Amino acid sequence: MAIKKHLAVTGLLGASFFACGQESFIVEDLKVEGLQRVALGAALTHIPINIGDNIDNYTISKTIKALYKSGHFDNIAAYRDGEKIIFKVKERPTISAIEFEGNKDIKDEQLNESLQRQNIMVGEPLDRTVVDGVEKGLIEFFHGIGKYNANIDVTITKLPRNRVKLKLNFKEGDAASIRQINLVGNELFSDEELMLQVESQQDLPWWDFMANDRYQKQTIQGDLEKIRSYYLDRGYLKFNIDSTQVSVSPEKESVYVTVNMTEGEQYTVKEFDFIGDLLDREELIRAVIPLRAGELYNGSVVTSSEEFIKSYLARFGYANAEVRTIPEVDEENKEVKLTLSVNPGKRIYVRRINLSGNENTADHVVRREMTQLEGAWLSNQSLERSKIQIQRLMYMETVDFNVTPVPGIEDQVDVDFTVKEQSAGSFNAGLAYGSYYGIQFNFGISESNFLGSGNQVAFNVNTSAGSEQVNLSYTDPYFTPDGISHGSSIFYRNYDASKLSLIDYKSKTYGLGTNIGFPINANNRLNFGVTWSEEALSELSEYEQTRIMRETFLDPEDPDAGFEFTKFELSAAWQRDTRNRGLFPTDGSRQVLSLKATTPNSDLTYFKVNFDTKFYWPISNDHKWAFLSRAAIGYGNGYGETNGYDQVLPVQEFFRIQEQELRGFDRNTILPRAVVRSPQLLPGTPGGDGSTGGIGGDPQFDQIQLAGRIGGNAKAMAGMEMIVPTPFLDDDNSGSVRTSLFVDAANVWDTEFDVDKFSNLSPDQRAKLADYSDASRFRVSTGLSIQWISPMGPMLISFAYPLQKEEDDKTKTISFNIANTF
Repeated sequence: MAIKKHLAVTGLLGASFFACGQESFIVEDLKVEGLQRVALGAALTHIPINIGDNIDNYTISKTIKALYKSGHFDNIAAYRDGEKIIFKVKERPTISAIEFEGNKDIKDEQLNESLQRQNIMVGEPLDRTVVDGVEKGLIEFFHGIGKYNANIDVTITKLPRNRVKLKLNFKEGDAASIRQINLVGNELFSDEELMLQVESQQDLPWWDFMANDRYQKQTIQGDLEKIRSYYLDRGYLKFNIDSTQVSVSPEKESVYVTVNMTEGEQYTVKEFDFIGDLLDREELIRAVIPLRAGELYNGSVVTSSEEFIKSYLARFGYANAEVRTIPEVDEENKEVKLTLSVNPGKRIYVRRINLSGNENTADHVVRREMTQLEGAWLSNQSLERSKIQIQRLMYMETVDFNVTPVPGIEDQVDVDFTVKEQSAGSFNAGLAYGSYYGIQFNFGISESNFLGSGNQVAFNVNTSAGSEQVNLSYTDPYFTPDGISHGSSIFYRNYDASKLSLIDYKSKTYGLGTNIGFPINANNRLNFGVTWSEEALSELSEYEQTRIMRETFLDPEDPDAGFEFTKFELSAAWQRDTRNRGLFPTDGSRQVLSLKATTPNSDLTYFKVNFDTKFYWPISNDHKWAFLSRAAIGYGNGYGETNGYDQVLPVQEFFRIQEQELRGFDRNTILPRAVVRSPQLLPGTPGGDGSTGGIGGDPQFDQIQLAGRIGGNAKAMAGMEMIVPTPFLDDDNSGSVRTSLFVDAANVWDTEFDVDKFSNLSPDQRAKLADYSDASRFRVSTGLSIQWISPMGPMLISFAYPLQKEEDDKTKTISFNIANTF
C-alpha cells in the first residue's frame, strides 16, 4: 500500500516531529507496526486514539509522547495513509543478563538492588539514559569513599531476538588517604584531644598497618558530629561548625580536610519544664529523666531525655509521639531554660500481624510467643519482647519486624514479622566420633520443632566405649494455652565405668519420668518432675571412698553379689532467661537453680543441688563481638541412715565435669582418685610342716594404691569467652557458626574425704595421696573454640592449652565432637 501522506517522524528518544499539513481527519483504521515483544493490546493502551475520532497533528504529537513515556520504544514514527494512521515503532531491547566485574567495595547484591530501584533488571527494556544516570551515581559513590580514580565502563552486547547483555566493568583504584586534618578555631580543646574523639586518622606511618587513614565522606561527617557532641556535652550550647573543605591532591591519592569552628561559651541549665500532654505522668517522667537544674548543659542528656519520653509513651500505644526541646538562652548569666514540648499524637492500634519465613513451623507456634496482639494498641515494649521470645526458640536463627501504617487510616498499623529458621535437631544413623567417648554407634532423631508444632521429640540409641543408652522423650512447651509445659521420658542405660577412666563398677538402669513447667512471667519459670528408676550395681570394687556404701548394702552371705536399688526421685528447678536467642545468644543472661532428691522410701536417699549462670554482653552494635562469663556450682550428699550407717552420695551419682566445661583436659582426669588401702602382712613362725603363717602388721605399714577417678560430691566451674566474628564466613552463614577465645577453670572435690585418716602411714605412702577435699585445686585452660550447627547436628572443635594442671592430669590439645550439646 502506498503511503500518501507523511504525518510525523521522530528520532531516538526524541519528542519532536515533522508535520505535513495541518488539516484534521476522521480515523477509519489504526495500525502499529514493528511490535515483537510488546503485545498489541499493551501498545494500544498508550494510544489515546480510537477509530472514528477526529484527530490532528497535535493529537499525533501527544500520542507519540505517550508511547515514549511507556518506556518500551527507542524510535517512533507516525504515518497517514488516506484515513488510516500507522505507527511504526522500534522496541527497546530486552535485558537478558546483567554482569558485574571488578567491584570490591560494592557487593553484587547492592548493585542489583540499586539497578532494580531504577527498573533495570533482567526481562525489562533497556533505557540507555537511565544507565548513564546509574553510571554517574556510582562514580559519585566512589568519590564519597575516596576513590577519585575510579572508572566504570558499561558494555552493552547485542543478542538475537532484540536482547542485550549489560555488563558493568569496575576499575576502582586505590582509595585516597587523609594526608592532614586541620582544625581551625578551637582554643578550649587541643587538636590532639579532639582527634581522639574521631574515627578518621591522618598521615599514618607505614608500619601502623592496623589503623586506617582512608578517606570516606560519611566517616568525616560522622566525625564532625562527634566533635559537635563533645562540645555540647560540656555545656557549649552555641558551638558551631562553620564550614568544611576537602582538597584533593593532583594525583588524587590524598586529601586535605579543613574544619572551621566556633566554640562559644558554657551554659548552665537554669530549669526545665514540660508543655503538652504527658498523659498525667509528668511526676514520674520528671523523676526518671537525667535532666537536672544547676548542672552544665549536656546535649546527650537532653537527647536521652527526649528518647526516654518517646519510648515511654510508645509503651502505651503512642508510637508517633513528638518530643522537642525548646531552649531559652539567658546570654547575660549564661543560663538556659529548657522546655520539653510533648505531643503524644494519636494512640496507634495494630490491625493485623503478618508472619513470613516460617516454612517448617506452623503459624500458631510462632504467634503464641508474641505479646503484641492484634486489635491492641501498639507497644514497642511488646514488639521487642515478642521478637526476643520468638528468637529464643531453638529452631529460629533470626527474627525481624517492620511496622507499616495502614493507608487511609491514621491510627492503625500492620506489623510484619519475618523469621529465618534453622535446623532444630538431627537425624543420626551410623558412626560419630568424640575425643572422649571415641568411636560411637548412634541412631536417633532429635527434633525441637516436631512437624512444625514446636514440640520436642527425641529417640536415641547410642553405644560407645563403656556406655549403651536408649532414650525416648517428648515435651509439649504449650501443654495448656497459657504456657504450662509437660514432658515425659523413658530410658535404659548400661554403663561400664572402668572403660571411661573411672573406678571399677557396672550399672544397669531403666525407668521413666515426667515433668511439668509453670511460667511465672516472660523471663522466669518453675519446673517440677518425678522419676522412677530401677538400678543394678555390680562389680563395685572396694575403695576407701566406697567402703560405707558397701557396708551399708552388703549381703554378708553373698559378699560378691551386686546391689539393686529402687529410686523415686523428685526434682524442682527455677530458670530465669533473658537471652536474645536460644542458640548462640549474644545478649542477656540465663540462670538455673535445680534440686534433685530421692524420697525417703527409696533404697538410696540423697540430694543434689546445682546452680548454673551465664551472662552475655554485646561489645559491638552488630553483636558480632560479644563477651560471655559463666559459672556453675554443685553439691550433693546423702541423708538419713540405712542398716545403722549414714547414707552417702552414691558413687554413680557423683559430680563429673563435662568436656566443654574444661577444655584441654580429658573429661574425667581432674576428678579425685579412688584410694585402695592394703594392710601389709608380717611373716609368722614356721610350723612343723614347713608352712609359714602371717599376722597383720601395724596400720602404719599399710600400702596405698591409687585407682581410677571416682568423682566428688562438690563441683565448681567458671569461664570467660570472647565471641569473635568467624573469618572467611559470609553473613548468611554467620548465625550457624560461632568462634570464641576462652579461659576455663574447674574443680571437683569430695567433702567427705578425710586425709587425716592416712596420717599414720609411712611418708612414702602418704606422699601418694592428695587432699581430695581441697576445693582450691582448680585446673585452668585457654584456647579457641568453633561451634557449628551442621545438617548432621551440633559440631564442636576446640584447640586448648592447659595453664594450670597437676602431675597426673591427662591433657589434650584438640577435641572434636559431633552431636554434642551446647
